[in-house]
Amino acid sequence: MGEMRIAIAGAGSVGRSIATELAGSGHEVLLIDRDTRAIGVDDLPQVEWLLADACELATLEDARLGDFDVVVAASSDDKVNLVVSLLAKTEFGVDRVIARINDPDNEWLFNDSWGVDLAVSPPRLIADLVEGVPAEEDLPEEGALPPLPGAEIAESVLHAQSPFVSGLESELTGALPEGVALVAVVGPGGVRPPDPGRTLAVGNTVVFLAEPDALGPLEELLGPVDGPGGDAGS
Repeated sequence: MGEMRIAIAGAGSVGRSIATELAGSGHEVLLIDRDTRAIGVDDLPQVEWLLADACELATLEDARLGDFDVVVAASSDDKVNLVVSLLAKTEFGVDRVIARINDPDNEWLFNDSWGVDLAVSPPRLIADLVEGVPAEEDLPEEGALPPLPGAEIAESVLHAQSPFVSGLESELTGALPEGVALVAVVGPGGVRPPDPGRTLAVGNTVVFLAEPDALGPLEELLGPVDGPGGDAGS
């Protein structure tokens, strides 16, 4: 395998370890993190740094993410890793997107619908090694693990009649039923992580994680929402 360009989002201990390993093998590595404390530039002289928020489209444009062969979403926050993966794949067409899963309950989310080619869950990996679980190629076809119970992705497009149009995102999140979290807003600028101060507009798609019991109340609030396969309303 020749030299690759690899961008790593998240300069915590995991991201730095990966960067050190890959740079040591002769690859070109860029670490992206908005937290100056995470960045000890002198510790990793052979690694490039970008001090910025990896969830921001403008940051990834500055980094020329489309020029990279691999993006690794290695932060300790699963929401960040999902947003980075989705942007890397949909906005920049990165060939290989690898994401770290921090909370095993979120494992079902880390699939190609979020732009993830390969997801790694350290607790799951170690447990599998201990239990001698078969390798991934021995899993049933589709490769994807069945969705874990407990949450579904639901999305809704804001119509002109929506009470939340032209209001702040915080008004929407404040009105959400129990068991629902806003995870992204998709608009003309692409996918954006939640931002309470943003004004919502007609045509924005709001994406939620919702417990199955909360889908009914969410529909009452927003009108029909699309769940997995678009049939949540049935």
